[in-house]
Amino acid sequence: MAAFAAIDFETADYGPDSACAVAAVLVRDGRIADRFSARIRPPRPDFVFTYIHGITWDDVADSATFRQMWPHLATFLRRAEFLAAHNAPFDRGVLRACCAAANVPAPRMRFVCTVRLARATWGLTRANLPTVCRHLGIPLQHHDALSDAEACARIAIEAARAGAAL
Repeated sequence: MAAFAAIDFETADYGPDSACAVAAVLVRDGRIADRFSARIRPPRPDFVFTYIHGITWDDVADSATFRQMWPHLATFLRRAEFLAAHNAPFDRGVLRACCAAANVPAPRMRFVCTVRLARATWGLTRANLPTVCRHLGIPLQHHDALSDAEACARIAIEAARAGAAL
């Protein structure tokens, strides 16, 4: 199995550039090898999605901006051959929007969507993160970026063990 990083973002508002948390989990040889997690000060102080993830402006007001945090995340992601995300179009869109807003090049890495992987591998019609985690017995603290990224990594690992091509 190729080395990959599972990534998850939490956003503050409807703008894809409003990341307020990010986590990535590095997988090598079918095992979790490293973790990265950071809170991010988004470009606007208005939080729409606190009710989902519990993060407020006060929680991130003193955090690094995406541009300030990016060198650390970019270094972490360079250790992976591709990225995995649960609902990859969302996380890919947030990553691209944040990179564009920060005027840094977005990584040109392939994304694997673990929603699609779960549907194809286990025939799940409902494949949101809590449902897939329950199906596989994966612990989850939903909408905590690190927990979500680790769950995504474990889904991809289990799919590969079941014979899915990543």
